[in-house]
Amino acid sequence: MIKNKFHGKLGELIERAESGNAEDVDFIIGHLTDKSSLAITRYVDYALSLVKNEIGILRLEYYLFNGTLIQRNYCCLFFNRRLDYDIVDRACRLGLIDEIQAFSR
Repeated sequence: MIKNKFHGKLGELIERAESGNAEDVDFIIGHLTDKSSLAITRYVDYALSLVKNEIGILRLEYYLFNGTLIQRNYCCLFFNRRLDYDIVDRACRLGLIDEIQAFSR
């Protein structure tokens, strides 16, 4: 793994995402609360885009179905960007995300 050039919170989130284990995803997703700053939500969104580990992806699937609303929304974005529309459709049909969020890219 190449050392990322970012420091501070963004650097920490990137390192966790590149590792991508369940605990790392928990750490990243844990930053998404109703009190999260705009900067933190953008950092989290970017970090999540770097998760490639299958265990991490499965953990994001867990949060898509079990997380808070903001966590589900960011997980939805993650899966949409991966073109994993079946999982997004399931979450939408269960009422966990709304149609607008389900079809956002």
